Amino acid sequence: MPVITLPDGSQRPFDRPVTVADVAASIGPGLAKAALAGRIDGRLVDTSFLIETDAALAIVTDKDPAALEVIRHSTAHLLAQAVQAVYPKAQVTIGPVVEDGFFYDFAFERPFTPEDLEKFEAKMKELVAANLPITRRVLPRDEAVKLFKSMGEYYKAEIIASIPSGEDISLYGQGDWFDLCRGPHVPSTGKLKAFKLMKLAGAYWRGDSKNEMLQRVYGTAWTNEKDLKDYLTRLEEAEKRDHRRIGRELDLFHQQEEAVGSVFWHPNGWTLWREVERYVRARLKEVDYREFKTPQLLDRSLWEKTGHWANYREHMFIAESENRALALKPMNCPGHVLVFKQGMKSYRDLPLRFAEFGSCHRNEPSGALHGLMRVRAFTQDDAHIFCTEEQINSETVKFCALLTSIYAEFGFTDVRVKFSDRPAKRAGTDDVWDRAEAALKAAVASAGLAYIPNPGEGAFYGPKLEFVLKDTIGRDWQCGTLQVDYFIPGSLGAEYVAEDGSRKVPVMLHRAILGSFERFLAILIEHYAGKFPVWLSPVQAVVLNITERQADFARECTEYLKNQGVRVESDLRNEKVGFKIREHTLRRVPYLLVAGDREVESHSLAVRTRAGKDLGAVSLEKVAALLLSEIASRGRNSLED
Repeated sequence: MPVITLPDGSQRPFDRPVTVADVAASIGPGLAKAALAGRIDGRLVDTSFLIETDAALAIVTDKDPAALEVIRHSTAHLLAQAVQAVYPKAQVTIGPVVEDGFFYDFAFERPFTPEDLEKFEAKMKELVAANLPITRRVLPRDEAVKLFKSMGEYYKAEIIASIPSGEDISLYGQGDWFDLCRGPHVPSTGKLKAFKLMKLAGAYWRGDSKNEMLQRVYGTAWTNEKDLKDYLTRLEEAEKRDHRRIGRELDLFHQQEEAVGSVFWHPNGWTLWREVERYVRARLKEVDYREFKTPQLLDRSLWEKTGHWANYREHMFIAESENRALALKPMNCPGHVLVFKQGMKSYRDLPLRFAEFGSCHRNEPSGALHGLMRVRAFTQDDAHIFCTEEQINSETVKFCALLTSIYAEFGFTDVRVKFSDRPAKRAGTDDVWDRAEAALKAAVASAGLAYIPNPGEGAFYGPKLEFVLKDTIGRDWQCGTLQVDYFIPGSLGAEYVAEDGSRKVPVMLHRAILGSFERFLAILIEHYAGKFPVWLSPVQAVVLNITERQADFARECTEYLKNQGVRVESDLRNEKVGFKIREHTLRRVPYLLVAGDREVESHSLAVRTRAGKDLGAVSLEKVAALLLSEIASRGRNSLED
C-alpha cells in the first residue's frame, strides 16, 4: 500500500490506493477545497489521479506557479465547450496554452465576430457557475477515431489517427461535452473564475497555408480576478508604450513594404542608436575587446563545415555568383573564427576577445515580423572569446559582471538567468556536451548567479545562458546570451599552441549583451515610454523664445550649448510659448529652456522639465554645466529629482 511523502518530508501511509484529492482531504478540508492538481515525482497530474505505489506528492493550489498552466489548459476546454454550445456545428481542433493565456482553433462556416466573443464568454461564465465535474477516461486509439468521426469532429479524428496505433487516448469531459486531451485539468469548471477572451485571428489547419482557414480565439486566464485585472492593466500600459507608435511620434524610424523586415532609421532614431553603440563600444574597450568587421556574404562551404547549413538552412538568405552558393550571414561566429585563424596563436595570447557590431540577416516568416522586435535585417553587439577550457570560468564571471553593469546603466536592474541545455537537434558527441554543460554550470556558480533550467533550448553547438530583463511594467525580455562552444572552432580548423607545444582547439564563448540592436532599442523605447534619460535622448533640450525680441539671444544660447556637447535645438516660431512648450513636451524633450526679456537681461534661461517642474532662471553657463553633469552621470544626477 502506498506511502506518500509530502514536500515538508512528512509521510502518510494509506491502506489502499488513493487519489491526489484523497491525500489533500486527509490533510485538511481547506487543502481539499483549494487543490487544483498534484505533482507526483515532479509530474503534474489531475486530483483524480490514482496513486498505487509509494510516491512524492505536492498538492498544487493557486499559490503554486504550476497552477497557471493547469488553469489555462482547462479554460481552453471551457472555451471549446462554450463555442459548441453557442454554435453546435463548430468543430474543435487544437487549443494549447501560450504565454499569458491560451488559444483554440475552430472550423466554422463563417468568421467569428467580436459579438461572438461576447456570447462565448457569457456561456463560459454559465458553465463555471454550473461547477461541472471534469473527468478523465481512456479509449483505444481506433475506437477514439471512430467516436470523433461519428460526432462530425473530423479534425480531432485526424489528430488521433496520427497517434501510433495501439496507444490509448485520454479524453476529458465536463457535463455532456468532452474533448481529446493529455491533461491535467482542474477538478471542476467552478475553479475557473478569472478569464477573458481577448481577440480573434485566422489560422491555417496544421499551420499550412495549403490547408483550410480556421477561426482562432485567444484568451487569458489567471488564478484570481486581481491578477487578471493587473494583466489587463499591463496590456493597456503596453499599448501606450508600443515602440511603433512612439517611433512615429518621436520621428525615430519607419518600415515599409519595399524593405520587409528592415528599418529606415531617421535622424532622431539614429542618434539614439549611435549613443547606445558609443556607450557599449567604450565599455568593451575598457575590458580589452578587439573590434573588427567581417563580410556579409560567405560561401556555402563554410556554413556546411560549421553545421549551419544542415541545422539552420531554412533561416538563411541564399545568393549565387559564378555558380557558387553564398549566404548572407545569419550570425557572426564563423567569420570570427576565420579572423582568429590568421596567424598562429599561443596559449599566451588567450583569452582573445573579438567584438563586432555585426549586420546579420535571417529569413523570418513575414507573419512573425513585429516592428523592431523581430526583423530580417539586424545588428548584433556580437563578441566571441577564444580561450582555454580552464579559462571558461573566469571569462564567464567577467562577462556576467560586465553585462549586469551595462544593463543597470540602461535602467534594468532586475535580471534573471536561464540555463539552456542540449537540444534534440545538435552537433557534437554527448561527452562533449557533458563537459560544456558542466563547465558553464560551474562558471555560473562562480559568478554568484542563480539560474532557472530551460531544458532543450541550447544552441545546436553548445549550452547557453539567457539573460532576461524585467522592464518598468513587469514584462520579461530575453536579451543577452553566453554560449559555450567546443564544436565550431574545431570544425573550421582553429588551433593554438599549448604550453606543452601541442596544438589544441580553443573553446569559443559566443556572447551578446544587447542581442539585436533593433530589438533592444524597441525595449528601451517601451521601458521609458519614449521619455529617455538625458544621455539617451535624441534631443536633450530646446531653447524657446517668447517674442521676436529674444530670437538672437535664443540662437546664441543654442550655439553655446551645442559647442558644449549638448544635443539642443531652438524653436523660434511665431507661436505662443505655451503652445511650443506643449508640443515639445509631447516630443518628450527632457528640458525646455525659455528666453524672455528678463532672461536676456540676466543672460539666463528659465528651465522647465518635461514633467512640468519649473526650476526658475538659471545662468546659461550653469545650465550647460547641469546638463553635462546629468549626461555624464547617465541620469543619476537628474535635475528633475
